[in-house]
Amino acid sequence: MNAASKFAGFTLGLAAVFGIALAVGAALGPEPAEGHAAMAESGADELPTGLMASENGYTLRLDTPQTTAAANVALRFRILNRDGAPVTSYVRNHEKDLHLIVVRRDMAAFQHVHPVLDQAGTWSVPLDLTRAGDYRVFADFIPDGGKNLTLGADLRVAGNYDAQALPAPSATAQVGAYTVALNGTVTPGQASKVVLSVSRDGTPVTDLQPYLGAYGHLVALRAADLAYLHVHPEGSLGDGVTPAGPGITFYVDAPSAGDYRLFLDFQHEGVVRTAEFTLSVASAPIPAAKPAGHGH
Repeated sequence: MNAASKFAGFTLGLAAVFGIALAVGAALGPEPAEGHAAMAESGADELPTGLMASENGYTLRLDTPQTTAAANVALRFRILNRDGAPVTSYVRNHEKDLHLIVVRRDMAAFQHVHPVLDQAGTWSVPLDLTRAGDYRVFADFIPDGGKNLTLGADLRVAGNYDAQALPAPSATAQVGAYTVALNGTVTPGQASKVVLSVSRDGTPVTDLQPYLGAYGHLVALRAADLAYLHVHPEGSLGDGVTPAGPGITFYVDAPSAGDYRLFLDFQHEGVVRTAEFTLSVASAPIPAAKPAGHGH
């Protein structure tokens, strides 16, 4: 195989892995219709987030990438700049300087937490890692003077690993007395509107409380590679239009057909709960070619 053929094969391999991703918790506030149209047109060309530990000169570095299963494990990490120095200044986004998503690779364990930053630039947070296995750690942040980034790193948790199959796709999720229903069809390569409706004991919840500057915070991950997907909430708090439930509207950019795992955080009566869904995204139909005609 010549050099050109090897390079072509390498490029195709990258294209298969790096489709695009959704990032959770995009900027708040209603987006104009033309904004969603632009995302639909350009989404397929974006690179995925969360698949790399380094991007745009920044690197996510875990102090200890391996630990032992326990209920209260202290995770420490740093965000390093291109000079290798810890970043100490961030732009606040969704009421926090940094959002940390920790998910086991079979997606049977999920945590969304907010670490504390010390003066030396080290973040720390306690995690519940009672379930052993391989985890992916996502740091979602905006460095001062930079743009929003999501970096990912692997965390291995030693112990008895009880691997779980991905739950079957379902339009509803149960969280205690709460039921969350998912409505909408997601089409690959375009911003697709989905509505997540919250009810309790069969009664719609109309007094959801703000959480991280919105009535709901959605994390979406592609099952095949844990790409961290871009999810755009609709509306904003206090605008006189966005209701406090039961429905929470998002625009989801799915890069490809396949299975996705969705995690919705919502707050009611002072308690944050997480509803989990498996979403199966079908391939977009290919329009039939029009037959060529003489003189047309």
